[in-house]
Amino acid sequence: MNADELQAFEDEIYAFVGQEVYPPTPAPDDVNMPMIRQWAEIMGDTNPAYLDADWAANSSRGRTIAPPAMMYAWGQEGFQVTKGRSPNAQSNLVALFNKHGYTGVLGTNVKQEYFKEVSPGDNVTIQMVIDNISERKTTSRGTGYFFETLSTFTDQHGDVIGTQRFKVLKFIPQEQPAAAASADGGLEVPTRIASVRGPDNGWWWDAVDEGKVLIQRCKSCQTLRHPPRPMCGECQSMEWDSIESTLKGEVLSYTCVRYPHVPGYPKDPICAVIKLAEGTNLVANVVGCEYEDVSIGMQVTGKVEQVDEKTTLPQFYPA
Repeated sequence: MNADELQAFEDEIYAFVGQEVYPPTPAPDDVNMPMIRQWAEIMGDTNPAYLDADWAANSSRGRTIAPPAMMYAWGQEGFQVTKGRSPNAQSNLVALFNKHGYTGVLGTNVKQEYFKEVSPGDNVTIQMVIDNISERKTTSRGTGYFFETLSTFTDQHGDVIGTQRFKVLKFIPQEQPAAAASADGGLEVPTRIASVRGPDNGWWWDAVDEGKVLIQRCKSCQTLRHPPRPMCGECQSMEWDSIESTLKGEVLSYTCVRYPHVPGYPKDPICAVIKLAEGTNLVANVVGCEYEDVSIGMQVTGKVEQVDEKTTLPQFYPA
């Protein structure tokens, strides 16, 4: 692409800035307690402001509220999106990027801000626009452009309850090196994607490598938490230790990833949210049974096992 072609291309993409992806669209359902209860259960959030009507009645609000982070959930389109969406500004922008070779896509960050609480009976409206597109950038993934959508959420009175910014990188993928050959001349067998280990969670993965699943515990208030993080959500203490899990638990939620088959992973893996006996939740595979045999509430027992040449993970079997 020469300079004139690049200029013409950028004129096209920058014309999308300010275009509406979704017009103001009321959620199909009002804010309601069943969805709040399911969200709080899966997220392990026990804030009484969400579910305890008696507690909430005696609070300064006088009513229960929805978790602020749920605001994007109320307007989701549901299963029908699997049949395809009508073209909009965002899909047209992505198609333009793809046409010019910017086929790589990477969600880079999301930022939510909350301004007003909503309660059961309120209705949330979402409006989304393409807010900005960066200049051409060279990144470790390839050369491309960042574009950011801005979603604004309002209640039935038109008051803004929150906003969400979602940034995506569209890039030209770099040339990938040829697959490495093994000593016998064949291609290496792909393995699972390695876990990201940093200062806050490296100790947890090191313990898994040794055959143990540890649960972080606040030294100040003894609250257990997972995934690992530096600060206690209850008392904000930075002091912590850990206990070893018995790996006994029950299935809270589960799904099966049937298509496409990802190299390095078993076919049709069952992925579940497991509520451990200690009280924290853990995402892991359920093995040793068929998908049809799994049910919510099913008792399971975990084992830390080597799942490929490089990876050790906790897996759960029917108890």
